[in-house]
Amino acid sequence: QVQLTESGGGLVQAGGSLKLSCAASGFTMRDYHIGWFRQAPGREREFVAVSVRPGTGGGPFYTDAVKGRFTISRDNAKKMVYLQMENLNPEDTAVYYCASSRAALSAVRQLEMYRAWGQGTQVTVSS
Repeated sequence: QVQLTESGGGLVQAGGSLKLSCAASGFTMRDYHIGWFRQAPGREREFVAVSVRPGTGGGPFYTDAVKGRFTISRDNAKKMVYLQMENLNPEDTAVYYCASSRAALSAVRQLEMYRAWGQGTQVTVSS
């Protein structure tokens, strides 16, 4: 059974840091791109970052709003993907989800290309 489980969310002050974790099970994670998405209240779910599957070439990719502040990494042996978030601001407040995809590299930012999703972890940044 394919399963993705996020952890590491919480409440942090503006300028602070958090590290999110995504644990994968039930599939061979090294064969998949693993992406992070977020959804703020009243807004659509949006792409944040993706770690492309090894051997694909390219990546990681980030949305412009987090470039230079967020870093995505993976440990295929542990079946874990991480999102290190630095210099957080209130606009980063959202539920963060990890998801898996085997899309073409040109489509890895597209939400609809991801099939399995975790339950999400809440990140709240206070001003």
